[in-house]
Amino acid sequence: MPPHSHLLLTGATGFLGQALLERVLTSYPETRVTLLIRGRGSASAGDRLTKLLRRPVFATWRERVGEEQAAKIVADRVTVLDAELGSAELALPGDLTAAIHAASTVSFDPPIDDAFRTNVQGVVDLYQAIRQLDQPPHVVHVSTAYVAGTRRGSVPEESLDHQVAWRTELAAASGARDRVEQDSRRPEVLRRALATARREHGKAGPQSTAAAAEQWRREWVDRQLIEYGRLRAQTLGWPDVYTLTKALGERAAEELLTGVAPLSVVRPAIVESALRHPYPGWIDGFKMADPLIIAFGRGVLPEFPGLPDGVLDVIPVDLVVNATIAAAAAPPPVAEPAYYHVGSGARNPLTFRAMYDNVREYFTDHPMPDGGRGQIKVPTWDFPGARRVGRMLRTGERVLTAAQRTLLATPAGQRTRRWQDDLTRERDKLDFLRRYADLYGVYTEAEVLYSDSRLLALHRALPPDRIDEHGFDAAAIDWPHYLQQVHCPAITATVRRATAGRPGTAASAPPVAGNGGRPDADRVAIFDLEGTLVASNVIETYLLARLADTPRGDWLAELADLARGLPRYFAAERRDRGEFLRTFLRRYADADEAALHRLVADRLGGALLRRAYPQALRRVRQHRAAGHRTVLITGTIDVLVQPLAPLFDEVVASRLHTRDGRYSGFLESPPLVGEARAAWLRRYAQTAGVSLTDSYAYGDSYSDRPLLAAVGNPVAVNPDPQLYRHARRHRWAVAEWTSHTLPAAETFAETVA
Repeated sequence: MPPHSHLLLTGATGFLGQALLERVLTSYPETRVTLLIRGRGSASAGDRLTKLLRRPVFATWRERVGEEQAAKIVADRVTVLDAELGSAELALPGDLTAAIHAASTVSFDPPIDDAFRTNVQGVVDLYQAIRQLDQPPHVVHVSTAYVAGTRRGSVPEESLDHQVAWRTELAAASGARDRVEQDSRRPEVLRRALATARREHGKAGPQSTAAAAEQWRREWVDRQLIEYGRLRAQTLGWPDVYTLTKALGERAAEELLTGVAPLSVVRPAIVESALRHPYPGWIDGFKMADPLIIAFGRGVLPEFPGLPDGVLDVIPVDLVVNATIAAAAAPPPVAEPAYYHVGSGARNPLTFRAMYDNVREYFTDHPMPDGGRGQIKVPTWDFPGARRVGRMLRTGERVLTAAQRTLLATPAGQRTRRWQDDLTRERDKLDFLRRYADLYGVYTEAEVLYSDSRLLALHRALPPDRIDEHGFDAAAIDWPHYLQQVHCPAITATVRRATAGRPGTAASAPPVAGNGGRPDADRVAIFDLEGTLVASNVIETYLLARLADTPRGDWLAELADLARGLPRYFAAERRDRGEFLRTFLRRYADADEAALHRLVADRLGGALLRRAYPQALRRVRQHRAAGHRTVLITGTIDVLVQPLAPLFDEVVASRLHTRDGRYSGFLESPPLVGEARAAWLRRYAQTAGVSLTDSYAYGDSYSDRPLLAAVGNPVAVNPDPQLYRHARRHRWAVAEWTSHTLPAAETFAETVA
């Protein structure tokens, strides 16, 4: 970088941008930097810079110069311009000598409008602003080697050979979301969204169903836009929308700047962790190859599409930084843009097979921990090719989909939940392989080399005393050393720490938080009854009451009548919990109210208490000891739960309508199920001054999901498969309360005898 230069840098919060800023601060003391950073939420651009400078990439520099001097250097040399590419006019400093445009969307499969907004419109906005300067600076446009598109053979360092009109594509992509949003509101799409939501969330209530349907519609929009981008790129000769938009961004840069300002286009290949600077292995997040490496080490990838002799063009980030800064210091003629490929494939090729061999050797010598179950043995690849991997994926997806459908219809239990955990792990593995095979298959099967003769000439033009520290010749990379001693240890360190402990099981119920022994009535603990507090359900409780008051000779007829109604009751339960309760409680029609009260007091109350889970009763008492309000909420009729009332500050149960001392079989008011429970709780909290964030809720059914979601400490107790899946996804606590005092059959027989 020439002395007393003024550099504009975009993308400073990204991986390459961080490394560029650190290099300028540490090695070019006379260079001033203007950073284009957008504020985010309540954090201003300045706030984001302050946070950025605390990142590990700057740690060595801060330690060397001291915190006070580092702050002074930043104050003297760094200016923040709060603006966002693609959304505002830019007012740039007039004395810029160079501009490095490193900002971009680096995802391979963003929605098409997002990709074009950043990678094309952002380029246009920035370079239009540069054109307005009296003395436009030398622009270094950071692109990617993969703008060459899907091709074979050698790719030269020159302008891309294509006739795609970037303005036309930008206009089409910018309007894509409006068109797809309109399509998403067509009846056939909404009908599918609603059907999916009802099937998965109907038991939770109508608002939960509506929210899920709308979420499905939004995700459908994004899926369509992602697919739109992928297909448009492939019809034009690029593998994905990322490489398409980067190619069109180059063309926009050429049209806007050629003849106006010097332009250098730097095209890195697969940028990975640092070889030497700021320290070996520095990386920010996972880059292209890293999820595959880690998944391989964890045994997730039994195979992957790729040509064993294909070149995987990996380049350490510090070599890319050095090359970019060297390009910035060597402006080409205004009318002749310069192009540089920054990769390793031409000078020091790393084949996909060599990458596999090095990574496998590393994980064989340093296996990943298996969550407290020992160590993971890595697979052996045969490189069967994309077609066989594709068939394996399709078969696995069909099998897992059928298994998941069966499991969700299976009664809840510890074994069911273990199966569900196993199935989830297999689904995650398959989804991972599908996603990355679709995204990266084209890169691991590439038969292309990016020539780098111009880059090598730029490297050799460095003063001899600067080559070791500031050079960028990929021939200097020792692949076994880099992969096994630098890169793999760096990217696996965090994962090793996270997986070294206990197996990944669901969190147990959180401890009951007290208030130093003082009453803490601003918290509530709300319990469901059936399956949560007691090992029974509405049907079983009815049977206890009915048979206990029925001559033994009439039991068979009663049981047969109940059996005939079970299909109707189960169908109602699948549709809506409230419908089930209204349907089933009709069986109490003409029952004597006083007689049922006597029966509960004399016989059923003790049976219900014996069916209570000891863990549940201890939990209730813990909440009461902590001063929390305790609430029991159930669809069971109130008379049947009276024996449990002393445990709770409030009992909310169904009430049957009576006429002349007999039940009519109809409810006095709608049952509190699904969303109605959550609404009741919110109203209760507002009236009683309860903090729901600090409160607890316990439930076993997916219909309890809205109630559980309303508090800060939800606990899924003996959850059904659907609730268990939801709890695991949202990291809710899961409790196994299973050891009631007497077996169910013994309790039942004792009660009705």
